[in-house]
Amino acid sequence: MISLTGKGLTIEQIKEILCRKQKAAASDTSLEAVAKNREAVDRIVKERKVVYGINTGFGKFSDVLIDQHHVHDLQLNLIRSHACGVGDPFPEMAAKAMVLLRANALLKGYSGIRPIVIQRLLELVNKEIIPVIPQQGSLGASGDLAPLSHLALVLIGEGEAFYKGVRMDSMSALRQAGIRPIKLEAKEGLALINGTQAMTAMGVIGYMEAEQLANDSDLIASMTIEGLNGIIDAFAEEIHEARGYQQQIETAARIRRFLADSQLTTAQGELRVQDAYSLRCIPQVHGASRQALDYVKEKLEIEMNAATDNPLIFDHGQKVISGGNFHGQPIALAMDFMKIAIAELANISERRIERLVNPQLNDLPPFLSSQPGLQSGAMIMQYTAASLVSENKTLAHPASVDSIPSSANQEDHVSMGTIAARHAYQIIQNARRVLAIEFICAMQAVEYRGIDKMASQTRKFYESGRNLVPSIDQDRIFSNDIEKVAEWLKLQCY
Repeated sequence: MISLTGKGLTIEQIKEILCRKQKAAASDTSLEAVAKNREAVDRIVKERKVVYGINTGFGKFSDVLIDQHHVHDLQLNLIRSHACGVGDPFPEMAAKAMVLLRANALLKGYSGIRPIVIQRLLELVNKEIIPVIPQQGSLGASGDLAPLSHLALVLIGEGEAFYKGVRMDSMSALRQAGIRPIKLEAKEGLALINGTQAMTAMGVIGYMEAEQLANDSDLIASMTIEGLNGIIDAFAEEIHEARGYQQQIETAARIRRFLADSQLTTAQGELRVQDAYSLRCIPQVHGASRQALDYVKEKLEIEMNAATDNPLIFDHGQKVISGGNFHGQPIALAMDFMKIAIAELANISERRIERLVNPQLNDLPPFLSSQPGLQSGAMIMQYTAASLVSENKTLAHPASVDSIPSSANQEDHVSMGTIAARHAYQIIQNARRVLAIEFICAMQAVEYRGIDKMASQTRKFYESGRNLVPSIDQDRIFSNDIEKVAEWLKLQCY
């Protein structure tokens, strides 16, 4: 059981909940603070004080005072009217993460929500009721209004959910799981939807897969070095210590470890003096991408434990302050950074693929074909890799530099952070397929060189790969191989 307090939640703990089905629970101390904070909202309603989101309209309607008898209707109308998401649903794991992160943020005790609402959110997590949340429709400020509204619908028995692998109306899912829907009280609708949990959840899922992809990149590149009789001197510790970037140093060390007992690598001057950049500069390029991923992780773990709604209630209700913590710019920039970092892992991988298949750049059979001319071998696999990296370049265009005013220009600068997170995830899927292609080609190259001469670590990796896809002894439908390897490389949750 993982105890949530609104602070200190890590990506590793999220992985435990999402992948290993650990249960999540709110700490008693945090729930007590939430209950105390809620008393302030009840007092505001009773005393008829004018406070944004409790007894006023929203956005441009913030100056419209709502009669006391309609404060409940206000919250229900908010959820229904803001549930304007369109397109395919978020991946189920991302939607589950959204619910978890919203509960954790509310546990900070600044949102004026009742403890029962947080407990219901955690029941959804623990009983695997996953809201159907359309991916498109968020501007990333005021938070992820449309996606989180679809999340909130499930709490009140409206909208749709996935339950036991079936998409159904939310009320059916709640009944089957033995959960009663809630009736929203003052401010609770706003507290549920005014936050950055859609972009953050999508970012967390993307980061977990990107981290795995970075690890796979180093190992696959090591096999390519063997397939091309690469020069091992370029990975010498002194070179990388001389520059000083820790991630570059660590990448070079990993590759030295992977290739420690290889008989397929060469020394400087043995076959050639220098390798092309796509081999020689692996630590510099892969290391730089890891620097970016470290930055992304840091920002995600701050945001996962942040109060991102508005207004926030402090000092037992003595201060109710309207601010802008819902603005997704910190995550928008981080997601754009992740997009570029992973696109570059794919870019350099595609260049290594070209060196594996191009007979003008190596002494291997042209396109790794067993019968060059009659059979095309890996020729079109390189085309596919080139297409994927080109697509990534368009997806890597920064979303965070765009903004379109909304709510009659009241919300006149927005982050587009959720677009950035979604595009980052697409880039990760494309990059994994590029790496799958490199792996298939590298396996073919080392077979030509002699698998008995491989390093022990790359040899194990090769054998695992050959359990998935056979050697290219004749042309076949390579699409199936690419997808099979890509799925295998993907971070799996069991």
